[in-house]
Amino acid sequence: MRVVVTGMGVVSPVGNDLDTFWNNLKNGVCGIERIDDPQADLLPAKVWAKVKDFNPSAYGIAPAIARRQELFTLYALAAAAQAMEQSGLVAADKLVAMSETSPKLAADKLSPVSGASVPLANIESSRLGVYMGSGIGGFDLIRRESVKNHTDGPKWVSPTLVPSMITNAAAGHIAIRFNAKGPAFSLSTACATGTHCIGEAYRAIKYGYADAIIAGGSEAANIPMAAAAFGNMRALSKSDDPTRACVPFSADRDGFVIGEGAAALVLESYAHAVKRGAVILAEVVGYGNSCDAYHMTAPRPDATTQAAAIKDALRQAGYCGRRDVLHINAHGTSTPMNDSAETAAFHLALGRNASKAHICSTKSMTGHLLGGAGAVEAVAAVMALREGIVPPTIGLDNPDPACDLNYTPNKAVKAPLTISLSDSLGFGGHNAAVAFRSVAV
Repeated sequence: MRVVVTGMGVVSPVGNDLDTFWNNLKNGVCGIERIDDPQADLLPAKVWAKVKDFNPSAYGIAPAIARRQELFTLYALAAAAQAMEQSGLVAADKLVAMSETSPKLAADKLSPVSGASVPLANIESSRLGVYMGSGIGGFDLIRRESVKNHTDGPKWVSPTLVPSMITNAAAGHIAIRFNAKGPAFSLSTACATGTHCIGEAYRAIKYGYADAIIAGGSEAANIPMAAAAFGNMRALSKSDDPTRACVPFSADRDGFVIGEGAAALVLESYAHAVKRGAVILAEVVGYGNSCDAYHMTAPRPDATTQAAAIKDALRQAGYCGRRDVLHINAHGTSTPMNDSAETAAFHLALGRNASKAHICSTKSMTGHLLGGAGAVEAVAAVMALREGIVPPTIGLDNPDPACDLNYTPNKAVKAPLTISLSDSLGFGGHNAAVAFRSVAV
């Protein structure tokens, strides 16, 4: 069964809607900024990439939900609302109107306000699913409640701590919001989370378990404790220049930059989309999934397992180096080991065609959204395919000789793309890649 994309939504450091996000990526706008926090001078990292001017009510999120839920859940809800509106599976006027309602769960007085379901259009609720993941979940909530437990005592720990901090909170709230009674999962595979959620949703629809699934990833871990933890393990850039901190594939790279945000894609069976007259944005044509089985934080140096995921996605997509013009939105974290290993993976997966691929890392502008990265980058990959524009890898002025492929330095380029791939490589050795094509009737 063919699977297509009919809706996309994004909340990111470079824009909180699809048009703003994509225009900023094309124009090389950097969303990274200096850390504005009382502890900033004590932190090993000096910059991060935060979501700006986020207003939950703009996406129909009830005020009670906005007050009680963690940012990773709110970002996911906002991205899902955008994607569902674009897909036409819910009417925009119904979506916004629901922000005024906030019924409480009478059956469980300890539950947070859940919100009301938005009326669906053109789909049965039992055939709509949610695959929304997070790498960390409510990191800041755990920190705040831990402090409260220590200073004030156990009786003051919030009864909503558990249902708000768990990584599946975003998926649960999206399912409630859109009355999605079909398959629902919250995968957590670190930096590969978003890509795995999209890939597994693709498989579920392909084999008939749902007609449509809201898939993606979300993260909101921009807190000093996260900067300290990642920085102390020497994973973060030490640069205090926001425009030079995240420089994937550069000889000057010294670590990644923490980012936050979310993205959601509505995946739908081709037959269901055509039957209801939906606008199809792209077709999902391949998904690869492997594990390094090597180290919890370092990639496998020989790149064989990373290459296997990429190669499998491209094989399913029917990739042919003689006919296809390939774009890859790389994982491209700006860490010394990742970028060289990923380059080796591209060489192994593509062989003599590696030098012809149009590759970029949008993390140079968004920072690394951790569990949300793969979903945000999949949205960028679809937009690149649709417009025939490869976003730049900004700050790439001094390429690493070990990263010897076409990484689209500093300026976007036009190309007659026929296939677009996004790959993600997560802590724990989790690798994933998802491939898209323009729709052939």
